[in-house]
Amino acid sequence: MEQDGQSVYYLSPDKKELTRVADKLLKPNGIIGTPDNRHLYVSDIEDKKIYVYDIQPDAKLTNRVLFVEKPSDGMTIDNQGNIYISNEAGITVFNIKGEQVEQIPIDEKWTANVCFGGKKRDKLFITASKSVYMIDMKVRGVK
Repeated sequence: MEQDGQSVYYLSPDKKELTRVADKLLKPNGIIGTPDNRHLYVSDIEDKKIYVYDIQPDAKLTNRVLFVEKPSDGMTIDNQGNIYISNEAGITVFNIKGEQVEQIPIDEKWTANVCFGGKKRDKLFITASKSVYMIDMKVRGVK
């Protein structure tokens, strides 16, 4: 490995400055920001935990808090603030307090990624071990 660990980085808008913003992770993987740019959720897939950070105006991350103790590959967020994570159980949905509010079972070994799409962002797309799924939703994904 060329680096001294696996971390989360911020690339400046002009793409000239790369800054390490989170480094107390074993293997960061899934990542999603809130639409207001105030919070960043980061999955540490090897440690089987998801953390939420406050995003400062200078892009630094502060106030790391354990969100849930679950592994996640991909993540997305809906217009109600719910966080969708993908893992071996399918898609698990949590409210902003970290309480599980839904489970979407996928009958495959692993569910890799999840995102909202479609013209109205009201379709949930899920990639799994052998298939791609699409579910019509009553909520919408955020930009």
